[in-house]
Amino acid sequence: MFAPGHLGELTRIVPFEMVDAALAETRAVQQRLRALPSRVVVYLLLAAGLFAELGYGQVWARMCAGLHGLAVARPSASALAAARRRLGVAPLRALFDLLRGPAAGLAQAGVYWRGRLVCAVDGTMLCCPDTAANLTVYRRGGGNHGGTGYPMLRLLALVACGPRTIIAATFGTDQVGEPGYARNLLGEMRPGMIVLADRNFGTAPMVAAVADTGAELLLRVKAGRRMPVCRRLPDGSWISRMGRVEVRVIRAEITITTSAGRRSEVYQLVTTLLDPDPVTGHPAHEIIKLYHERWEIETAYFELKSTIQDGRVLRARTPDGVAQEVYALLTTYQALRIAISDATLDQPDLDPDRGSFTVALNAARDQLVAAAGVIADTAIDLVGEIGRRVRDHLMPARRPRTNPRVVKRAISKYVASSKKGRHHGPSRKMAIDINTVPAAGP
Repeated sequence: MFAPGHLGELTRIVPFEMVDAALAETRAVQQRLRALPSRVVVYLLLAAGLFAELGYGQVWARMCAGLHGLAVARPSASALAAARRRLGVAPLRALFDLLRGPAAGLAQAGVYWRGRLVCAVDGTMLCCPDTAANLTVYRRGGGNHGGTGYPMLRLLALVACGPRTIIAATFGTDQVGEPGYARNLLGEMRPGMIVLADRNFGTAPMVAAVADTGAELLLRVKAGRRMPVCRRLPDGSWISRMGRVEVRVIRAEITITTSAGRRSEVYQLVTTLLDPDPVTGHPAHEIIKLYHERWEIETAYFELKSTIQDGRVLRARTPDGVAQEVYALLTTYQALRIAISDATLDQPDLDPDRGSFTVALNAARDQLVAAAGVIADTAIDLVGEIGRRVRDHLMPARRPRTNPRVVKRAISKYVASSKKGRHHGPSRKMAIDINTVPAAGP
């Protein structure tokens, strides 16, 4: 009965003992032994995150494909649905809590900056089926022609930028804004972190809340926002205040030249790192470059929504089912990211962002269908088949991003909506000039 309950080689990252602990903690262990034990149902939900295009029945078939000679159950669609409802949300939430974290390993390149773990906080939207039950909690997105057609939920995460692993996540109705959900993540911020954020988080209460955690903060505010000059610094930045918190403001003109053209933009960055000394402190030029790492959370959301989900809506037709599915999806994503991080355990100078998420996803699918690597041999293989494939297909060092994110659903027939000034075409040759711009006024 328990044989179909596996995740291929990813079972080593989400082992039976971990799943059983989550079930015991939430008192969700089956009261009597059924054809679909609770542990097996958990793995079914996780496996569904590897095969977003398939229904649960077809996912079950792939979990059983490599179990040759075993008389495994052949549950109907209604039996699988009943088992998921019986399991509930709590075990998946507890399992995600056990697995989440930076998972930085020994890597240093692209993970830490001046001894601080580089993190980013941001939000995104997911769509769920347009059912009466879902509409009691979630609402359709806005628009001039009746909205999106799908109820939408807001997901907010704190992500470690190097390995792109999820440290913490929260979600719910889109009627609560990103700063409101961000308060649920404050408990995971701590000294030794620097948190990168965009303009949505540039409020005095949010800056004070993050500062109280001991984490450093680097965020962007509108270029036209007037920040009072309390004291000028020799590198062109200045000390200012946001509410009760003393901050440093850096204005910079960033010019990007590609084969498609040249454009400039003024950034105004606010940070709690106040010392401009180039040796013992944090020079403005390095801080400006560091802010670019915030794009890693955008890439993480792309992997979650486009690479895994392929632009599809979630499956669940009830709010509890949506919560269960989101936690399962986050857990599967985290397991894949840990596998990629493990692939570079013996190469601490290799930036984890060179590991291909698509390669890892396809390797994990293959291992699940073959039921390979579920139980480790006597000699522990920390890299595994997934890690070897990732190492064999490393991506080139990432180039700085030059364009903003645009809205595009992977399965939509419509052209992506682009911002004006967006440059298309090759950008292999690139020059970025950064010049600090002093504050205006006294």
